[in-house]
Amino acid sequence: MRVLPLLCRLLLVTALAVPQAAWATDDAATGPVTIFAAASLRGALDAAVEGHGGAVRISYGGSGAMARQIAAGAPADAVILANEDWMDWLAEQPGIRLASGPVDLLANRLVLIAPLEETRTVDPGDILSALGDDDRIAMGQRDAVPAGRYARQWLEATDQWQGLQDRLAETDDVRAALLLVSRRQVPLGIVYATDALADRQVRVLHEVPPSLHDPIRYPAAALTPAGAAFLRYLGSDAALETFASHGFASVPGEP
Repeated sequence: MRVLPLLCRLLLVTALAVPQAAWATDDAATGPVTIFAAASLRGALDAAVEGHGGAVRISYGGSGAMARQIAAGAPADAVILANEDWMDWLAEQPGIRLASGPVDLLANRLVLIAPLEETRTVDPGDILSALGDDDRIAMGQRDAVPAGRYARQWLEATDQWQGLQDRLAETDDVRAALLLVSRRQVPLGIVYATDALADRQVRVLHEVPPSLHDPIRYPAAALTPAGAAFLRYLGSDAALETFASHGFASVPGEP
């Protein structure tokens, strides 16, 4: 006469086990959230992801390269770029449908840097005079890398572009420009303030006034519901505090 209680216990165990199996299957099917992000977010985004709790895979690179890869079919759940023009370009490509966004997630500043042990005096309004005959100044590619675009705007605004455009060491992303300075392969570079903060082998010579270039914003957009959920997390107070500790500023009213 103990069959009924035993049956009840079996049914209860089954009821608890089925949802757990379903969740495990769903997690395995969806896999990690894949994020394409601007190279200048490396380190800060890695730290912010630690509080997420889920599996996240991040691919870093120049904003132009990231946008082109997604447009060509590279699988991504969300994308964070360092330039609104590239995000607008991506959103207009055939086959691209955004699940949410774009929304400006973060802001940054532009700085002129030198190797830590570099002692030369540099007038930010006359950089050419500080360069030796074989010296170059590192920056992102002028047409493809957002930091390079902002750098060009600053140099044009201060009437230095014509004199310096043949003295540039242009790189595929801003972190590569930072590395050239950090390794003392060039005496000067133009990067983001957050890049300079991330490398102890460089020092900031000059912070570029924001009025001399377009606002530096990091637009974020989701391509899948999983990506949208991840971006909501990045807009949380905890994630924004992590970004702030790496030198990024939040954008008023966003996200």
